[in-house]
Amino acid sequence: MEAIYAMGEPAAYLEQGTPAERWDRAGLFFDAKEYATAARVLEPLAEEAPEQLAPRLLLARAYYHSAQLSRAERELRSILERWPVEDYAQLMLGRTLERQGRAAEARPYLRIAAAMAGDFPE
Repeated sequence: MEAIYAMGEPAAYLEQGTPAERWDRAGLFFDAKEYATAARVLEPLAEEAPEQLAPRLLLARAYYHSAQLSRAERELRSILERWPVEDYAQLMLGRTLERQGRAAEARPYLRIAAAMAGDFPE
């Protein structure tokens, strides 16, 4: 799918359709491991409906998998401001920070995610 976009397909294609159609399109790109393209589809969706967690979380995942770690971190921090009990966002932020070489900063997020999941060290 990325090849179609890379060959000059206008960006407007990514933005066409209803929010539901664009959500489905983003999922197709994500499932095809075209994470950067999925992020391009998800960015406007997340802006249009900032109160919805699912597009924002998938956007953060797309950023993470496409090595856009600063964007992933920014999106995850924004998610956690609004939904501090979102354990998967806690885990993802910890992993994102680890991947950036910031293990000490990642530890609290990873501990919180583990505790929320009931994964207590013995």
